[in-house]
Amino acid sequence: MLDTHAHLDQEEFDADREDVIERAFAAGVEAIVAVGVTAPSSAAVVELAAAHADIFAAVGIQPNYTAQAGADDWQRVVELAGRPKVVALGETGLDRHWDYSPFAVQQDYFDRHLRLAHQLDLPFVVHTRESDADVLEMLRAARQRGPLRGVMHSFTGTAETAAECVELGLYISFAGMVTFKKSDALRGVAAGVPSDRILVETDSPYLSPHPLRGRRNEPANLVYTVACLAETRGQSPADFAAQTTANARSLFRLPG
Repeated sequence: MLDTHAHLDQEEFDADREDVIERAFAAGVEAIVAVGVTAPSSAAVVELAAAHADIFAAVGIQPNYTAQAGADDWQRVVELAGRPKVVALGETGLDRHWDYSPFAVQQDYFDRHLRLAHQLDLPFVVHTRESDADVLEMLRAARQRGPLRGVMHSFTGTAETAAECVELGLYISFAGMVTFKKSDALRGVAAGVPSDRILVETDSPYLSPHPLRGRRNEPANLVYTVACLAETRGQSPADFAAQTTANARSLFRLPG
């Protein structure tokens, strides 16, 4: 398995971070993409990647943190994007659910990430909450400038949105919500994603899968999401894990 999205730098892991990482690899997770949400967070995941052979980093400023970004924070992200083992930009995107950052500021930073992704030939990681139409509008505009390579992280949208994102060049990643009992519609969406464009993630420490809801999530729990999606798609867990791992290595250009 390959966890394409985990926030290993966050304080929820301060007491046992190394144990969490060891449990992940013991559970069959081959590699983890540790994702930054601010400039300091991005620097922290770059350090984690440098310290662990099978951890890689994504650097960026998540939309809900854009309003609090300092004057030099974006330039710091640009600098970090060139560091060893940085394999993606983000997470970036748009969020209309939380009123933490003015929407125009979010759009500005999303545009910066998309343009930098083209400039550096890196994939990008998209966060969207109650803003799928707005995200698609900006992705369409970015596609006019060149091919897109990225992932819709922790996807909860419609089959139509997923299909357009795939057409635009993106991958679709599913987290623990797809395992919830009430998520029949989301499992239906997952069933229709092309086999070469589907990914899995934990988004840990958030979104623990069933039957671990309410607890801190961690990369080792990816096994539950893999098992659920494999059943949904009529595959064995081993075959589905192998397919999603190959997809992740292709998107992020990981060795192995």
